[in-house]
Amino acid sequence: MEVQAITPRGYCKGVVRAIDMARKARNAKQPVVILGMIVHNQYIVDALEKMGIRTVDHPDRTRLELLDEIEEGTVIITAHGAGEQVFAKAREKGLHVIDASCLDVIKTHDLIRARLRDGFEILYIGKKGHPEAEGAVSIDEEKVHLISGREDFGTLDPNKRYVITNQTTMSLYDVQDLCDYARQTLAHVTVEKETCAATKVRQEAIRHMDRDVDIAFIVGDPRSNNTRKLASIASDGREVHMIGSLDDLDVSVLRGKRKAAVSSGASTPPYLTDQVIAFLEQYDGEDPSTWEKPAVDLTRILEL
Repeated sequence: MEVQAITPRGYCKGVVRAIDMARKARNAKQPVVILGMIVHNQYIVDALEKMGIRTVDHPDRTRLELLDEIEEGTVIITAHGAGEQVFAKAREKGLHVIDASCLDVIKTHDLIRARLRDGFEILYIGKKGHPEAEGAVSIDEEKVHLISGREDFGTLDPNKRYVITNQTTMSLYDVQDLCDYARQTLAHVTVEKETCAATKVRQEAIRHMDRDVDIAFIVGDPRSNNTRKLASIASDGREVHMIGSLDDLDVSVLRGKRKAAVSSGASTPPYLTDQVIAFLEQYDGEDPSTWEKPAVDLTRILEL
């Protein structure tokens, strides 16, 4: 089968940094616990667990609440970042803190604080319940307003001065649409988009995949916001499947397909994506011997 392996794909620098810091934390004050998923990929969480690094995560609890489960040792702040209240509470509990926040997330937090000092309120485009959005809004819950859709503008005072920024993993196109709407709706709004460079180039690469691709696979965890955005962009005019690994690829969807494209989210282990690409390249719809999928080698998940 013909395959377009889309580049760039996979790990961004923030994910590499977070995983590397977590691996090195084995030598830190014990026990070592990650506050939420280090990045949104269950394979990585499970691989770190086998190394003795536990993750505490509940979708209905904030980072501040999750800290109640950690009483000693080291706590790792994930790549998504956290509010200052989380760092303060961890220090009060006597925990050793390792901050694996993505540097682009830290940059956005710094921007928010600076613009608040300048007298602006903040419109933060992000996904409700996402840990990155949680950390940003917690900087000042009265003056940082989460914007998930156009309907959220209805609660704002149109005469206040606003700066609009965003979660780093949001779709370029969704952010642009909401920024344009903000300009139409509000009298005083300054746009300072903060989609990270890695997210931008990956989304643009998906947008410009070969026209003759008739099926695309986006490899990544369904909890990964940037992975879902890649799948959404790829679905323009073609069949798209989000899969966690080769284990999730249903070979029957390849029948009658000529050319496949493959990309992956920024938190997807390269090994998993490369295995999907290798399988598709050897697949022949007329040769059943090429339909058998090899097992996923879990010992390779943390390869950088």
